[in-house]
Amino acid sequence: MVVAGPAYTQSNSDSASNPNQPPPHTKPWPNFATGTNPAAIKNSLLESPEFERESSPAVLLRERRKLDAAFRALQPNRPGTVDAYVLTVALDSDPVFAREAREAAKVLSRRYGAAGRTITLAGPDGTSNELPKGSISAFLSTLAQIAEVMDTSEDALVLYTTSHGLTHGLAYHYGDSGYGVLSPDHFKAALEELGIERRILIISACYAGVFVPKLASENTAILTAAADNRTSFGCRADNDWTFFGDALINNALRKPQSLADASKEANRSIAGWEAKARVLASLPQTQIGAGVAEWMPALRARTPQIAGAPVGRPAISTLGPVEASQPAPRPR
Repeated sequence: MVVAGPAYTQSNSDSASNPNQPPPHTKPWPNFATGTNPAAIKNSLLESPEFERESSPAVLLRERRKLDAAFRALQPNRPGTVDAYVLTVALDSDPVFAREAREAAKVLSRRYGAAGRTITLAGPDGTSNELPKGSISAFLSTLAQIAEVMDTSEDALVLYTTSHGLTHGLAYHYGDSGYGVLSPDHFKAALEELGIERRILIISACYAGVFVPKLASENTAILTAAADNRTSFGCRADNDWTFFGDALINNALRKPQSLADASKEANRSIAGWEAKARVLASLPQTQIGAGVAEWMPALRARTPQIAGAPVGRPAISTLGPVEASQPAPRPR
């Protein structure tokens, strides 16, 4: 049994001559799942395997230093204050994800007063390359660093991940060198081990609804770009936004409205765009635990009362007449 990688759009960038350009995908996924039967192979993916090949030692050191610098800049919690710690992650080198993760960090940091308490794992986006790149190991180690700095009994994690998705979880795919799957089970175990209970988890990927049953809790607000059996759209490499990112981050969450109302607005926008494109609805999921109401007001109090202006090209504008007439744009 071979585990297929996610559908992707190739970047035509020349990353060899321009370090600001992310590496393109040119090779198929390696079959890194293990086991002699389908059940064993499926179970191996629950362990969130990660595979790196042809990695330059100099590049690895440079990435390590970028991540260390981000950790050093993270400000400690303020006793008696519900601080938000924002983490945004792009797990794929298609530059749309790096652009989305970078702007999501700005929007969420502004919304929840998290200046100095925000880390972005994005890698190059076509114009700059100053941030550490996203990977499963970088993601988990950053969660651990945030857990060390925050007061897990008082503060809240605000997470935004953007990438391609699989029915097994989130796909990590960096050029032709990095591959992996972050499963809902492993993500849940990591949060429990670190004691991060108060959390806003926003997951932008195909099939992202697979995370809802595992991560939902009394103190969790979880929003996903799609149901567990649906694809989401807008991930073309040269886009500025995916559908979900544009609707929720670039528009709804820039406004002084509740998370629940922002989710409803975003879902209406996405449904309209998908109807226009004549694609099967992605059915974004939202579940907000009853306990969130106890600590969310402290974060809402910091929300600017003047809405921010959207940036970049709207996701729906990237669907030309030919694309919109096809059965579906390339799914995520």
